[in-house]
Amino acid sequence: MKLLERLPRESGGEYALRTIKENIVSLELAPGSQISENELASEMGLSRTPVREALIELSKVKIVDIQPQKKSTIPLIDYDMVEESRFMRSLLECAVAELDCQMACPEDLERLSENIRLQNLYLDEFYSGQFVTLDNQFHGMLFDIAKKSQVYALIQNISIHFDRVRTMALSSVKNTKIVQDHVDLVDAIRRKDAKAAQELMEKHLNRYDIDAAALRAVYPQYFK
Repeated sequence: MKLLERLPRESGGEYALRTIKENIVSLELAPGSQISENELASEMGLSRTPVREALIELSKVKIVDIQPQKKSTIPLIDYDMVEESRFMRSLLECAVAELDCQMACPEDLERLSENIRLQNLYLDEFYSGQFVTLDNQFHGMLFDIAKKSQVYALIQNISIHFDRVRTMALSSVKNTKIVQDHVDLVDAIRRKDAKAAQELMEKHLNRYDIDAAALRAVYPQYFK
């Protein structure tokens, strides 16, 4: 498991939840793998309580299967859950894209463009982990611009189902269309074209459908 740096004033429970989520999304904790509460606590330098609380929180969105008196399991990928996660994100992010067309200022557009420049850099070098981080930051910025940062925070747990499939796609296919989607979206926001921004966001979030068969071929052991 990859350990993250603990943030200032971050509680043990918050750190455990953030670290476990990051490792599930990055596939360090792969679909089908078993995890031990005691082992996780030892690796993170925490007591069992915050780790247990984090696992219970993740079990609520079916990304961890807790087995009493046994090791817990990271479930195999269920495309019904992936689709439910994508559906929620599509509804919210299309609405956010529309709001951004009204609310984005020049400084916001520059921040988004700078993020895209870094995306291109890491995509050229094919550093999928850094690219996923930048992609997440880009989408988070869109919520921030629309004054909906708490909404973005609330959807992070269920988004894991969608995000780990996205990680697999980025790890197996160098998809430059993802960056171009971001470029086109920022351009639509700059033009204040709400209809185009919504359509671009929906297309962007639907891209994983195209790769479903390819991902199953590359990672058959990760799917139900």
